[in-house]
Amino acid sequence: MSCADCASTIEESVGDVDGVEAVDVNFATDEARVRYNPETVTKAALYEAVESVGYTPVREDETGEESAESRRDAAREAEIERLRNLALLGAALSLPLLAFMTLELLAPGTVPGTVPGTDLPFGWVAFAFATPVQVLLGRDFYENAVQALRNGSANMDVLVALGATTAYGYSVVTLLDLLAGGLYFDTAAFILTFITLGNYLEARSKGQAGDAIRELLELEADTATRRVERDGETVEEEVPIDEVAVGDRLKVRPGEKVPTDGVVREGESAVDESMVTGESVPVEKGPGDEVVGGTVNENGVLVVEATKVGEETAVRQIVETVREAQSRQPDVQRVADRISAYFVPAVIANAVFWAVVWFLFPEVLASIVSALPLWGLVAGGPMVVGGSVSLLEFSVIVFASAVLIACPCALGLATPAATMVGTTIGARNGVLFRGGDVLERVRDADAVVFDKTGTLTRGEMTLTDVVALDAEPDSGAVPDGGALEAVGTADGRFDEDEVLRYAAAAETGSEHPLAEAVVGGARERGLDLPAAEAFENVPGKGVRATVAGREVLVGNRALLRQHDVDPSPADDAMERLEREGKTAMLVAVLDEDRSGGRVVGVVADADTVKDTAREAVAALRERGTAVHLLTGDNERTARAVAGEVGIDPDDVRAGVLPEEKADAVADLQADGTRALMVGDGVNDAPALATAFVGVAIGSGTDVAIEAADVTLMRSDPADVVRAVRVSEGTLSKVRQNLFWALGYNTAMIPLASLGLLQPVLAAGAMALSSVSVLTNTLLFRKYTPDHDYRLLGRFRD
Repeated sequence: MSCADCASTIEESVGDVDGVEAVDVNFATDEARVRYNPETVTKAALYEAVESVGYTPVREDETGEESAESRRDAAREAEIERLRNLALLGAALSLPLLAFMTLELLAPGTVPGTVPGTDLPFGWVAFAFATPVQVLLGRDFYENAVQALRNGSANMDVLVALGATTAYGYSVVTLLDLLAGGLYFDTAAFILTFITLGNYLEARSKGQAGDAIRELLELEADTATRRVERDGETVEEEVPIDEVAVGDRLKVRPGEKVPTDGVVREGESAVDESMVTGESVPVEKGPGDEVVGGTVNENGVLVVEATKVGEETAVRQIVETVREAQSRQPDVQRVADRISAYFVPAVIANAVFWAVVWFLFPEVLASIVSALPLWGLVAGGPMVVGGSVSLLEFSVIVFASAVLIACPCALGLATPAATMVGTTIGARNGVLFRGGDVLERVRDADAVVFDKTGTLTRGEMTLTDVVALDAEPDSGAVPDGGALEAVGTADGRFDEDEVLRYAAAAETGSEHPLAEAVVGGARERGLDLPAAEAFENVPGKGVRATVAGREVLVGNRALLRQHDVDPSPADDAMERLEREGKTAMLVAVLDEDRSGGRVVGVVADADTVKDTAREAVAALRERGTAVHLLTGDNERTARAVAGEVGIDPDDVRAGVLPEEKADAVADLQADGTRALMVGDGVNDAPALATAFVGVAIGSGTDVAIEAADVTLMRSDPADVVRAVRVSEGTLSKVRQNLFWALGYNTAMIPLASLGLLQPVLAAGAMALSSVSVLTNTLLFRKYTPDHDYRLLGRFRD
């Protein structure tokens, strides 16, 4: 593809195939992503649709011996090599023409008028060098131009073909003495050589911009050491990575790559995950911990059970996410695409207009140009105004320069090239964007809403307090004269151990982190937990269960009131614990007739705030972004955590049930606020989907969170700031590229139209413009989002 119009042509052709739902063609990556119904359309039909408009798809290897990735890379390398060889050929054939032109400029008359020993004009020598360039280098441009016109569009190849043909054709006609004028064989050869060289540099730059994805894929191990049972003995065998199946146990020695995603079953070691998550410090791993394929085992020997293989691994999911992101462009690209759609026809019309105007009114235009503070006309202008070329020849020069100077390539590359680099910078730092459109929205968000547990806090609850209230002895009657199983101590009161024992027994059926902390705390104290029956989880309130023959409630005030239990005796203890930022839960025992009951104690869990939470909140507020806290926890605990991380108490929403979080986000956005919601990808999925941008805190191998626009590979709130910085940096680079592309065309097209540029200079500038956009984008690859992006960041103090 030579410009964005090529991408649009392919999109239309593939999109017209029955069964195709969506098509995204990326000019910067030379890739098309197609969503289709395999029941009604085949890949062969998609390939044919691409070929029908004159392009060559890289087909999958049906034998399965070669991966799609390797075929794609091989095709790209072959194209780069082909363009390099053509550019070298063009340069070799153009050098003699350059020498003749230089001699004539420096020492007029040095170049003979005829071929030595013959009567043939010396122009035939120039013809002999220029014609192979026209045929060999020009063939691609001519074929693509004809195909584009057949498709009902006009692309960059049309402009190049027009410019080169004009210079070459005019020279042939002049050489045959059909017209009087100069020869421009050197110009025709230079045009094609310069633009082919530009295409080569452009293709190579595209390859460099996509290096990040190839580097990610190279992380994958080629082989694995599998442990298998044979004849009652455990043996080890080395197998190719594609033979590893879920459930296989793999041995990973120090210094080796973890072959695939899995769970550690044996051994302890530090694992370097920097290449996947961006975390620079090796992470300690032991039995039960997740490991990511492609990471490096540092010191100990690990035995890992494979949980994901092939396309399901984290590395493959990251690559797929980045590719999908690169196919979805920001809204600003739509503006560029609309401009590109009309650009080439407008350029041709402009070139024809000014060539005709110069032919009809040379004196008027020459007087206007001479009044401008610019250099003189090409060749001094037409003879009628004192120049050295005929009026027709000057009009041809204006036409050729005006079509060659315009560069739709730069405009088409400006946004997708920056998006490609921006998404790979994010992936390299553990931030996965779902699309270029998401990159744009992240920058535009003016409020960040954090869920509390697991986002600002570690999400690792521990039991901190057990409070036994000075309750009255339980005087429950003994039914049928039998013995009542003891409830409380001998006198019916509950001491701390009894409060914790009954609370933990009731919580054994719950998987909530708060419940697990209570149960874990009881076991650490060596308490014997009685069996619980009739367990019931009450969403947003707590749990109810039958323990030792009595119903026990563990939860918040609303749960107790729902069962006619007065929570007020525990008010002082609850307020004290909640002010300390702890999550306090009431423990109550119901009367036998369930007509009421009494609160017997309070248990409290605490979750420590993440080290980077305060830093992240401060950085966001410094940027003028409002920061909110949304949690199902109680008001006092929520405000305590908010105060610890620096969130304004007025921006705290507490006591929000899971199903109410989406409504809370919608309420915040009702006044036009664009909220970026940060939470986990399961419980907070509705809220993430409701928000202007949904950001999921991922971990380990969990990268494909559908509800999220952005996934953070590390559970680090500071990565929210990094995501904003990458977004701002990418959009800044897009603006730079668009400014250059539009500014270049805005400035240079008028100069060419006014007869101030030679066609060969116009061709060189055209080739340079797209290369400069890509070069500017490639400079962005070195950016790390630990600071705000600056154009001249390297020169900062």
